Amino acid sequence: MTSILFASAFTLLAAVLPSAGIHAQEDSKPNINPAPTVAVDETDLAPLTTRSHGISLYGDLKYGPDFHHFDYVNPDAPKGGKLLQSSIVAFDTLNPFTLKGNAAAGIGLIYDSLMVSSADEPSSMYGLIAREIELPQDRSFAIFHLDPRAKFQDGSDITAEDVKFSYEILLEKGSPVYRQVFSQIEGAEIIDELTVKFTFKPGNNRETPLTVAGISIMPKKFWDGKDFAKTTFEIPVGSGAYKVASIEAGRRITYERDPNYWAANLPVNRGQNNFDTIQYDTYLDPEVQRQAFLAGEYMIRSEHSSRDWNTAYNTPAVERGDIQKEFMPDNLPVGMQAYVMNNRLPIFSDQRVRRALQYGFDFQWLNRAMFYGAYSRTDSFFVNSELAATGIPTGDELALLEPYRDQLPARLFTEPYTLPDFDAPNGRREALREAMTLLNEAGWEVRDKVLVNKETGQPFRFELIIRQPGLEKIALVVKSRLKQLGVEMDIRLIDTGQWVNRIQAFDFEVTTFWWQQSLTPGNEQRVFWSSEAADQPGSRNFAGIKNPVVDAMIENITSANSWEELVAATRALDRVLLWGDYVIPQYYLGGDRMVWWNIFGRPDEVPLQGMSVMRWWIDPDKAAKLQMGMN
Repeated sequence: MTSILFASAFTLLAAVLPSAGIHAQEDSKPNINPAPTVAVDETDLAPLTTRSHGISLYGDLKYGPDFHHFDYVNPDAPKGGKLLQSSIVAFDTLNPFTLKGNAAAGIGLIYDSLMVSSADEPSSMYGLIAREIELPQDRSFAIFHLDPRAKFQDGSDITAEDVKFSYEILLEKGSPVYRQVFSQIEGAEIIDELTVKFTFKPGNNRETPLTVAGISIMPKKFWDGKDFAKTTFEIPVGSGAYKVASIEAGRRITYERDPNYWAANLPVNRGQNNFDTIQYDTYLDPEVQRQAFLAGEYMIRSEHSSRDWNTAYNTPAVERGDIQKEFMPDNLPVGMQAYVMNNRLPIFSDQRVRRALQYGFDFQWLNRAMFYGAYSRTDSFFVNSELAATGIPTGDELALLEPYRDQLPARLFTEPYTLPDFDAPNGRREALREAMTLLNEAGWEVRDKVLVNKETGQPFRFELIIRQPGLEKIALVVKSRLKQLGVEMDIRLIDTGQWVNRIQAFDFEVTTFWWQQSLTPGNEQRVFWSSEAADQPGSRNFAGIKNPVVDAMIENITSANSWEELVAATRALDRVLLWGDYVIPQYYLGGDRMVWWNIFGRPDEVPLQGMSVMRWWIDPDKAAKLQMGMN
């Protein structure tokens, strides 16, 4: 089908070639003037848009229009069996798109998007519900051409109306995060039953088409007459490979692979979605959850405790090989795991105070005494990647920062950002002295071993909320270090559901959080750090950062036109965030500690963006031996 946006070469020629001057005279030969020669730029004759099976943020696509499957899957993987997994959060809704309630684990399995990411490219997507994407050179809009075979799980057709509805309902009734992520989208327009156009706001929109391509597609007719913003246990009609088979509210949810899934043999799906059934059981206590795994109640887990990784799996099942245990390194940006100070509160509004509290986290001692030396210190919001700021700013990064020199610490331009090194000579004594100097400058002093405000006499006291018992021992060490400064930190352990609700409402003083990053940062940085997000409950700006320089650096990221520009812009943002001391960075591993019952087959290749159990399969012989994973 020829797009209405494609222009005829004849039309373009008529616009650039003037008519010849022809004047007939009755008493003479015709005076015919030759037409002038006009230079024509061949780009003017090119189509106004380009249609493709895929889209990349930068560079070329790895896979051509006729590719058979992704390189990192086994296209001949057997289908069948049952995958048992676990969750730590009791769920009270099957709607994952709003702030209300805790959504069931795995609920995203029931939804497909217009396009799907390739795991062995930094940021490329290929057609799923949308067969093709059509773009102008400036990416000021995107037209998605839907696959006419695409159907929802009730057998009804997926249409442009459903795509438009999905975008608009998320924008109007979904989590406030969507309003941040969709901020560059002007609107959606139905061209015909299988064609939908998204128009974008002025500016650089390299990433915006990929944002639209990732929208989960829902059936309009299912949600008509229902309150999308409410929690619900009504089983939704989805668009994905799995549908909800059964639920036990708060305790268990089971998904089954849809035997009529229209996209099962598309190139983007071959070798994936191999389990007939996927079940999530809820365990509210992490230790009970771990013991359930060892008892064979579920089949795969990621271990986050260094102590348990080294001590909890010394069992006969591991020695026999029935349980496999493997550290899987990766080269992805780890992001920032940290103690998050709520900068909305007066007690944390002064950067000098936030910097002083950095001296309460003795990473070197913790790594030796409690972490088995497994971790490295997180010193960047994009650690473990070339996106991390290092040294002092130079080149393109410096050029981005220079216009804001008067709004940034002078030291940002002359020295690297560093965290306290307690193993340095006199490290602890120097740390304590520096922290006290900063606190005194900020208006605090020690009276009777208690840090108080010089003017009001109010003690410096705050509460740390955590959701995992294993974090309490670490917090006690921090508490003791802060006590040396006269700071009192109360520790409160709460259940995961309560913790989620409190941090989404910014109802905390200090907590822990992990901002995960990708290889190609973009619009999500607005949700993480922007001034607008600081006032938007449900955003990920838990720290409450309101900094115009941060906002400007985010705009540089979203407007980057090349990988080199993106790297420079990301490093500049990283550097500004670090020097704001908005969080107390913790530590990172640089991979996943995985344990699983030995009933699986898995592809040989682990792609750039890491492993996924959805590319594994039940090995019939292994499953029969252990009597696990069979339907």
